[in-house]
Amino acid sequence: MSAALTGLRTPHPGTGDPVLAPAHERSPHRESIQEGAVREGSAREGSAREGAAREDAVRKGTAWEDSVREPGPRDSATGGPTVLERARRVAAVAAEHAPRHDRDADFPVEALAALRASGLLGLTVPVSHGGLGGGLADLLDVCVELGRADMSVAMILGMHCQQVAAVVQHAPPRLRDELLPEIAAGRRYLASVTTESGKGGHLLTARSPLHRDGTDLVVDRFAPIVTGGAHADGFLLTVQAPDATSPHQVSLVYAGRDQLTIEQSGSWNPMGMRASHSVALRLTGRLPAHQVIGEHGRFSRIAGEVFGPLAHLAWSAAWLGTATGALARVVRLLRSPEGRGRFDPGSELLLTRLSTARQRIDTVHALLRHTERAVSAAADLSTPPLQLLLNALKLTASEQCQAAVEELITAVGLRDGYLKGSATRLELALRDLRSAPLNYANDRLHQADGRLALLDPEVRLV
Repeated sequence: MSAALTGLRTPHPGTGDPVLAPAHERSPHRESIQEGAVREGSAREGSAREGAAREDAVRKGTAWEDSVREPGPRDSATGGPTVLERARRVAAVAAEHAPRHDRDADFPVEALAALRASGLLGLTVPVSHGGLGGGLADLLDVCVELGRADMSVAMILGMHCQQVAAVVQHAPPRLRDELLPEIAAGRRYLASVTTESGKGGHLLTARSPLHRDGTDLVVDRFAPIVTGGAHADGFLLTVQAPDATSPHQVSLVYAGRDQLTIEQSGSWNPMGMRASHSVALRLTGRLPAHQVIGEHGRFSRIAGEVFGPLAHLAWSAAWLGTATGALARVVRLLRSPEGRGRFDPGSELLLTRLSTARQRIDTVHALLRHTERAVSAAADLSTPPLQLLLNALKLTASEQCQAAVEELITAVGLRDGYLKGSATRLELALRDLRSAPLNYANDRLHQADGRLALLDPEVRLV
């Protein structure tokens, strides 16, 4: 695809991380409008094989840059596990420990260890740097699969890959050569530091200054929400550029944990997404000058080309996986001997609820894959039609995935849908998905889309 997307990343509820702003609003000197399954057995396996073949054909026609179009995770010549096989192994670990981490609101350390061992932390690292060389479709496949087991784990990996994408596409060669092999080997899990007290959801502004001291850069950064920050091996931080004359002159820098003094404060006790463990951190330290990613003061370009598109795509894949997993568990219950004894499979109301939930999920899946192909083929992601499509994906996925789970709760009732501890885990899925419309508020996104619509008088559809 264009110079637009050579890798991947994703934020978390409340971070105010990006969506896409109109191109004319992305100047660093001006504030942006928006910075902000069902079948088992052979039928399921056949569908998976068919879907993998279809996505493989799509990927061969996309325009990813050469650095990530090397032999990748779908190549079977080495006889190693495929991306989905790796993701399913991690998902099994995540599912096993999800109830405890949801109860305790702590980080899924077992799932992170499995991600390290699986090679999936290097999913989008080019093969030339030791990674799997995966593309956008691979990232979405993995986020869907992980979302079936634990939405927090899916979002954690999506955010990490979003950071990796910024390094792949925008970091100087020295930093890429230092960092990417470590990520590919599973030794560097990256966290995003973009939040600041008092600035709301404005990703394209920064209040914390970055100072020069000789050849070093001095950072002193407080962030009220850092997903996985207590367990990250490195961080990508937004800061006000040295000598900046405006808070819109934002730089992105990499800092390793061993280069920082890190102080954690506060607690994490949300309704859902409890395993994301998004705590407040203060990070201080000295960094070498080559750890700036992109040009000083020009983070808006990275936000528009990497952070924004990947936020909507990876978030939506995680939400879709969560809703898909919920439907799969409900159907498994209904088809079980116990379920057949308690539910009437001929009930018109039950069948309608199932149909509606599946319709919502299929709609999100179709829009996700269409948007993936459009982004992969685009020469310019800043056009209003493409921005509107990306925003429509986020809006639709955040609303329809949650609605699908609500349909399923109504379908199976209090015991199997509403109570904690049910094998369907619908209660947990609903709490997690309730964050989706808040993960950059849909109301604000609609306002931005209204402005974008005015910039496209011919109503060009992508």
